[in-house]
Amino acid sequence: MISPETTTDTTTATTSYTTFDSPLGELLLVGEESATAPGGTALTALSLPQQRGVTVQPHWRRDPAPFAEAVRRLRAYFAGELTRFELEFRTAGTDFQERVWRALEAIPYGTTTSYGRLADVLGVPRGEVRALGAAIGANPLLIVRPCHRVIGADGTMRGYAAGVEAKIALLTHEGALQPTLI
Repeated sequence: MISPETTTDTTTATTSYTTFDSPLGELLLVGEESATAPGGTALTALSLPQQRGVTVQPHWRRDPAPFAEAVRRLRAYFAGELTRFELEFRTAGTDFQERVWRALEAIPYGTTTSYGRLADVLGVPRGEVRALGAAIGANPLLIVRPCHRVIGADGTMRGYAAGVEAKIALLTHEGALQPTLI
């Protein structure tokens, strides 16, 4: 189970970051000080190489030590030994975004769901499915909050912040898609 902590006050927290070489390329992990998180840092963002809009800020401190547990779990995930992340994280989305992001955590490893089914689970009217898609697209914790498991009702790979190829690679890794031979 993932332990979320939602906050909008980040003015006093020290932000640290590190990178991790994964099968998808170099991941960027960002976190803020937390007295309760392993290593003293709650994860605030996990981004993949092709993701737009995520860049290291000048005031962030590069420090791999606070991310040791997150990196250990990511290694286990990519080795096929971990199917659910148990990390403390802190995000600052709107109430709607936070509700959508929490719902992503309930999508089991190795499965997918559609935007429509997720809208039904959340009680989102069909006319607001676009807002649901926007909230999913704003997920700052790729892989950890598995937005890659949401696909089109017809099985198509609809959008992914790090690109559809990364989404396909993650779903193939998890066994939700069969590998293709080229």
